[in-house]
Amino acid sequence: MGDIIVGISDMNVSNNYEDVLITYALGSCIAVAVYDPKVKVGGLLHFMLPESSIDINKAGDKPAMFADTGIPLLFKSCYRLGAVKTRMLVKIIGGANILDDSNYFRIGQRNLTAVRKIFWKNNVMIHAEDTGENHNRTVRLRISDGRCYVKNSTEEMKEL
Repeated sequence: MGDIIVGISDMNVSNNYEDVLITYALGSCIAVAVYDPKVKVGGLLHFMLPESSIDINKAGDKPAMFADTGIPLLFKSCYRLGAVKTRMLVKIIGGANILDDSNYFRIGQRNLTAVRKIFWKNNVMIHAEDTGENHNRTVRLRISDGRCYVKNSTEEMKEL
C-alpha cells in the first residue's frame, strides 16, 4: 500500500485503491475524511483554524489551513476524480482542548463549530466523528474500501 502523509494545513485526495491517507498529531486541528464508495475516491484534510478572514494572504497560499477554504477545496478536488457530493461519506476527527486547559482560546471548539456550520449550510451530513476531549489523534483513510481508523494516546486503533 502507498501511505500518503497529510501534514498540518494540508490536504490530499486519491482514487488509487492501494493508497492510505494518513494524518498525525491532531490536537485542536480537525481532520475531515471523505469517501465516495461508488468511484472509490477519498480525501483527507487537516485544517488548523476556523476562518481564513484572520489572514487572507495565508489562506491564498495555504487554503487547507482554514475550515472555510480547506473544506471546499477538499470536496472540489474529489469531484475532479469523479466523486459526487450526495454519495460522499464524511467523518470528522479532532477538535481537542490541547494546551488550553482553561478553555480560554477554545480553538478545538471553534474548529468543530466551523466545520459543522459549513456542512449544515451545504446540506452535508456528518456520518461519524471522534472529536473533543483532550488527546491527540492519528487518522488513516483506506482508499480501497473507505475505512477510516483513529488512534489516540489512550486507546488502540479503532474504526470510525
